[in-house]
Amino acid sequence: MTYIIAGSCIKDDSCIEVCPVDCIHPKPGDPDFETAEQLYIDPEICIDCDACVEACPVDAIFPEALTPDKFEYALELNAEFFVERSTAERTAIP
Repeated sequence: MTYIIAGSCIKDDSCIEVCPVDCIHPKPGDPDFETAEQLYIDPEICIDCDACVEACPVDAIFPEALTPDKFEYALELNAEFFVERSTAERTAIP
């Protein structure tokens, strides 16, 4: 199981600060931070520690299995963000 961030995210970086494995992106200062609509959790790195859930000021983070129906789209959205980011990073390398 992993955690996901839903569309109610306000890009507060409280969750980033408490994540022990650095799986929440983009971070303030990253090139895509200003243009990102929300923050995302990398499902490949998340260790299910629950720290981000407690830190989120707007309750926008859910365990995958307990994601409310209205936020089901966020499961794919979070994973897709990291696929696109990885592809962009690979093509940017000279």
